[in-house]
Amino acid sequence: MERIGFGGGCHWCTEAVFQALRGVVHVDQGFIRSEAPSDRWAEGVIVQFDPAIIDLPTLAEVHLRTHSANGTYSPGGRYRSAIYVFDADQRDKAARTLAHFAKESGMPARTMVLPFVGFKPSEARYRNYYLTDSNRPFCRRYIDPKLAYIQRHFASIAGRKTTDGP
Repeated sequence: MERIGFGGGCHWCTEAVFQALRGVVHVDQGFIRSEAPSDRWAEGVIVQFDPAIIDLPTLAEVHLRTHSANGTYSPGGRYRSAIYVFDADQRDKAARTLAHFAKESGMPARTMVLPFVGFKPSEARYRNYYLTDSNRPFCRRYIDPKLAYIQRHFASIAGRKTTDGP
């Protein structure tokens, strides 16, 4: 198993996106930090995955396409768009995926590739947010469209159906 971190938008959304993929074994939701100047805690997830089923470039591609990788909204740095790496090999794979995404979209991505430094889990009541009640208005409005996108564009790695929505 390997681990990789992702931050971008709300960690409820990010958690649900990765929980919906085959090959993802576990998703820890919480707050991640890196080295200065990116050492403020920001919402994110740590994804444990089986690289024989889903590889890091595919995970990074899903991440880039399911949050505002080109946007600038981040109140107080709380929603840092990042891929948090644990070693040099991950850094290289993430950087190549990011470069490909930027070239393909014609826009520079604001997503950063950062070294992982620390993690604090969310309060228990917020973990598995989507899986515990997918009918919440927040889930319907923000998470369901991301999961529908995965079903349409990443069908080969879309795992369990996580909603009965549209």
